[in-house]
Amino acid sequence: MIFDVAIIGSGPAGASAAIKLAEAGVSTVIIEKETLPRYKTCGGGFAYRGRREMPFNVSEVVEKEFFKVDAFFQKGGVHVSSERSEPIISMVMRDDFDNFLVKKAKEKGITLLEGHQLNDITFQENIILHTSKGDVKTKFVIAADGALSKTAKLTGWKETRLLIPALEYEVEVNADDFERLSKSVRLDFDAIPMGYGWCFPKQNHLSIGLASFRKIKVNYKDLYKDYLKETLKITEVIKEEMHGFQIPVSPRTDGFVRKNVFLVGDAAGFADPLTAEGISNAIFSGNMAAEAIIESNLDNELSAEIYNKKLEVTFLPELKTAYKLSKLFYENDTVRTFLMKKYGEKICEAMTQILMGERSYPLDIMKTIKKKFKSAIFS
Repeated sequence: MIFDVAIIGSGPAGASAAIKLAEAGVSTVIIEKETLPRYKTCGGGFAYRGRREMPFNVSEVVEKEFFKVDAFFQKGGVHVSSERSEPIISMVMRDDFDNFLVKKAKEKGITLLEGHQLNDITFQENIILHTSKGDVKTKFVIAADGALSKTAKLTGWKETRLLIPALEYEVEVNADDFERLSKSVRLDFDAIPMGYGWCFPKQNHLSIGLASFRKIKVNYKDLYKDYLKETLKITEVIKEEMHGFQIPVSPRTDGFVRKNVFLVGDAAGFADPLTAEGISNAIFSGNMAAEAIIESNLDNELSAEIYNKKLEVTFLPELKTAYKLSKLFYENDTVRTFLMKKYGEKICEAMTQILMGERSYPLDIMKTIKKKFKSAIFS
């Protein structure tokens, strides 16, 4: 039970890091509190920018592919859409997707410890992870244990991320409603204040949910019922299963490495602040943490330095821009309505390019938006 790297959590961030470490010959263990496959609350929308970076084909665990995305803005009476020849969004069920990635990691030689709940951490010359089924000794830890990361808390991180609440239902509807709603990914930006509702078609059901990007007091269940009936026009619900969860849509402000513990994915607060898509950035950050450890030749200080540099080159600046855009988008209905009425198709196209990995968030976008808004007002 001695390893170079221990990864806490078997989601996309942890599994991706494990694969990269194993390929480099670094002894690696994934510590997972549950037994795989396990249900994971998640919309399951996997952007093409993340999928295109996968080192292998994931088609066997993709439920549906969508080449068209529809976005509706009820207050402004705006409907925009975008299409591609490659799938903009691929739908996955996280139990199957995560288990598939971990199997790939195991094929590379990593160890998987299932049913091991992390209880405490002792920091000595090496790190000792005290789990419900014994101790694991390691030199490095990658904390990939999600939005409520126990690893981060035990290591001493305080809460500095913005965690937004989300409510999602896995919904079975009648054949007519499913046929009507299964043609594209649908986003409704006025289904909830300062957020959006989504309808993500899976293989034989719909994932329908709501998320507000700011902490507000609203009745999520009532809004969900209205969204189902008034917006999606669903006539019959055969079966539905509710899940509540939190999404961190801003990075931590007190660093991402301490005591040889590396934060990745939701544990670090790396979900996209504008779209809340988290799978892609989880994979990117997991890969960066693994690369930093490999490139440093398992050196403590150098690995932290490399990881921070990797984050600072493009990753964190893009998240900062996305967060600024989210404030404009979700906190100011007047500005958003103006922008969508005048530039809706261009904005939709630009966001699709980001989802496809064809471009990143432009770092000077706020200056451009302010200039266009002032020009429209005073012209």
